[in-house]
Amino acid sequence: AAWGLVITLTLAPDPALAFQPLITDDTGTQGAGGNQLEGSYARTTDKLAGSKDKSRGVAAVYTRGVTDTLDLFAGLSHQTLQPAGGMRESGMGNTVLGAKWRFYDDEKSKLSFALRPELQLPVSGAKEMRGLGTARTSWRLDLLVTQETGFGAVHVNLASTQVNFEDTTLNDATRRSQYRLSAAPVWDVTERWKLALDAGIMTNPDRSQKKRMGYVELGAIYSPSKDLDFALGVIRNTGDGPVRSTQLTTGVTWRF
Repeated sequence: AAWGLVITLTLAPDPALAFQPLITDDTGTQGAGGNQLEGSYARTTDKLAGSKDKSRGVAAVYTRGVTDTLDLFAGLSHQTLQPAGGMRESGMGNTVLGAKWRFYDDEKSKLSFALRPELQLPVSGAKEMRGLGTARTSWRLDLLVTQETGFGAVHVNLASTQVNFEDTTLNDATRRSQYRLSAAPVWDVTERWKLALDAGIMTNPDRSQKKRMGYVELGAIYSPSKDLDFALGVIRNTGDGPVRSTQLTTGVTWRF
């Protein structure tokens, strides 16, 4: 059904997640010549009227620092979908290409701003109908804000996404212009541990439901060294929609 596919695509892990395990990104870049590799795994359970859908996603993203304030990145993802009473689907999702440009950085106030444009390259029409991606090019643009604080930092994002399906039924069922406003305070608990709370409101992609929905996430980051992070997060959706979703996400980040 179109409705089920819309929900599945919304809950799929973002292959370009840049500040694991959070949905909200920061303004940090790799610096000229810097490299970063990220790998993540997400398991999602969606409950609706006594039924339970499950999905799993593995994503990888490579980031290269072109200048001190400009990064380029590319991401891949593989998804496995198991709808209640339906056929199991598995395959590669949309390839993601993008950049992050920190255009303002005030050292005195410790406030910085960045833009992150992103292109999601199309999958085949057959994959779109199986719930593995969109068969037309989609795009996203994020405004990122980071304010360093005495306890760590607070990150705020305003994101705009254009979702383009090839199938007209899916286009009719989906709000193609989608937005997210989110904030994430991150606490430096020790030299190696960070704890985070991430919360946001976003467009509900299902046209038959109310326009807004939201999420809350609790996250932890362990850094055994300055160039290696391990991340764990638990995400729950909020709002009046019929689906109750819980996602467990884990990841590793290596800078070199």
